[in-house]
Amino acid sequence: MADAGARDQSSGQPDANLPPETNSRETLSRHQRITDGDVFRRAFDKSEPQVGKLMVLRLTQASGARRRLGVIASRRTFSRAVDRARARRLVREAFRRVRSELEGESDVVILTRRRLISAKREAIEAELLALAKRAYRI
Repeated sequence: MADAGARDQSSGQPDANLPPETNSRETLSRHQRITDGDVFRRAFDKSEPQVGKLMVLRLTQASGARRRLGVIASRRTFSRAVDRARARRLVREAFRRVRSELEGESDVVILTRRRLISAKREAIEAELLALAKRAYRI
């Protein structure tokens, strides 16, 4: 099974059999993701939710905010672990692609919804941008 970083053993070049976008190693670093539970709590306590069909977005404008991303894919929404992982992966990829278009330095917390799993990448990106723009106007 080929992974995103698969390389041809003879030349060390990216595997040409994989689609071009999977050869990329562009990921969100640990510093670009929210890992502290207090930041999630603050986002839920002090921010207005922006509700979409695929996700619920909350912005937190703390002093240490650096346009980081936190994703919540709950067991209640996705009973299978593979679905929770896929939902988180889809949201992280969409955020990585639209991150430069976002305004300000707010941290973004996204609560995934069940429909997200079956949505196309473009729809996820479009909704993320629309919710973020709506949230920044508040």
